[in-house]
Amino acid sequence: MTMPTTRRMVEVSGAEALWLLEGAAHGRLVHIRREQAVVRPAVHVLEYGRLIVRTPVQAEVADGRPVLTYQADDIRLPGGTGWAVTVTGPAEPVGDPVEAAHYLRTLPGWAYGPHDTLLRITRQTVTGYRLGTVEPR
Repeated sequence: MTMPTTRRMVEVSGAEALWLLEGAAHGRLVHIRREQAVVRPAVHVLEYGRLIVRTPVQAEVADGRPVLTYQADDIRLPGGTGWAVTVTGPAEPVGDPVEAAHYLRTLPGWAYGPHDTLLRITRQTVTGYRLGTVEPR
């Protein structure tokens, strides 16, 4: 009789988590609106140590530099291997027109107009996990 494999999750360093995030193209932005968690698809880039996120939310989501969460992963099913990374920190809209034009050209969006926002998230916490399996003995 064969024993089933066991899934496991191993925490990685902040540096490795950022390396994994840098290799991904998309994730999810999480913010609070009317006391409810809202999750939106997003694309991102890490440049010069800054996390820039383009997502279909209104820019007001970043009024007052609220703490936002960005999550990305690459999980391969059915085995459940891969990784997951979460970044949390204060966010602000990308205000410089030249910088914004650069990111609008390089990051594809889902919506255009008032629900197409570029945010800069200042990393306060970075957590990451590798997902894998352990073969039975």
